[in-house]
Formats: sequence, structure tokens, C-alpha cells
Amino acid sequence: MPYVNIKITREGATAEQKARLIAGVTALLQEVLNKNPATTVVVIDEVETDNWGIGGESVTVRRARGA
Repeated sequence: MPYVNIKITREGATAEQKARLIAGVTALLQEVLNKNPATTVVVIDEVETDNWGIGGESVTVRRARGA
């Protein structure tokens, strides 16, 4: 039973986009690893940019300075 956890910043991904991610990852696991789609679990976590850090600073700060 595959379990996939996708983490993205919370910036307005639509329900349709998330549904496409879930369907696409499920199909990929079936195609590449022959995993059963009925037992494949995909979870999408949306993280505030203040809570996501890269290179010692938050994504919010990085984006504010254009990095």
C-alpha cells in the first residue's frame, strides 16, 4: 500500500489542481511500480510560507526580497 505525502506552500492551489495531483501520482505508481490504485494513499499538506524554510530563512522572507 503506497503512501505519498505531497507538501506544497499554501498559495491557492485549487481543488481541481489537487485532484489532478492525486490522480497523477496514483497513475504513476500504477504504471511504474504496478501498484494497486485502490490501495494507494496520497495526502497533500499545505504549509504556510512562514513555516517553510530554505537556506536559513522562510519562503515569505525570500519571496519578499525577490529570491
